[in-house]
Amino acid sequence: MTGNLNSRYILIPKDIVNIPMKKLGLIGYPLGHSFSKKYYLEKFLQENITDVDYDLYALPQIADFTTIVSNKDFYGVNVTIPYKIEVMDYVDELSEEAAAIQAVNCIRISHTADGSTHLKGFNTDAYGFEASIKPLLNPHLDKKALILGNGGAAKAVIYALDQLGITHKLVSRTKHADQFTYDELDASILAEYTVIVNCSPVGTFPNITESPKIPYEFIHETHLCYDLIYNPEETAFLRKSKEKGARIKNGYEMLVLQAEKNWEIWNS
Repeated sequence: MTGNLNSRYILIPKDIVNIPMKKLGLIGYPLGHSFSKKYYLEKFLQENITDVDYDLYALPQIADFTTIVSNKDFYGVNVTIPYKIEVMDYVDELSEEAAAIQAVNCIRISHTADGSTHLKGFNTDAYGFEASIKPLLNPHLDKKALILGNGGAAKAVIYALDQLGITHKLVSRTKHADQFTYDELDASILAEYTVIVNCSPVGTFPNITESPKIPYEFIHETHLCYDLIYNPEETAFLRKSKEKGARIKNGYEMLVLQAEKNWEIWNS
């Protein structure tokens, strides 16, 4: 996307500057650089959307979310770490995928004429991942997946893989039933599991030389390696996998698809 974000304010005609702005935003704590804010402000600029604003709302505690809900100008929020699970206590309804995943990253806020408020929670992480990986899948090869990491992002990936009919196993540092440890990964396991999804933060900027500790010598052209990280564009995990001939994909398109699904939800 192109354009100067600050110019969106210049483009608003003087005769409508006093029109109330509908509010969207991202809640979490702490909040630093935000893909969402940059994406939506550029979207508003390019599509000449002048009656909506998107901002960051760092909430030291989830209870502070009630102040946002009570503001009648808000009609939607995104949710990030550490509140994707806790925020479910504050919504009135969960979508099918959010209920299955037990995590929420998008909330639609509806205000009625009688003053009541209705909140519905969604999980668009799963949609973004599924839609971005599906075109890359080889139905003859890609039947089993390894998921690196067992945090909240992995839950959405598990749901999406289930929708795609791909069996999967988590890989973590400590041993759990029905999971692999990194030390257990060998040639036979990697030959069986041709899809590898990094859901851990390992390799995120500025730690760009780090990569998940998997045996890269057993990765080859039959593998599809997907990293939810998008900064840097090519992580050490993706670079090492590409050097072995693997198909690779980063998480940028997942975020774009997720963002557009959020917009669709908020305006439906």
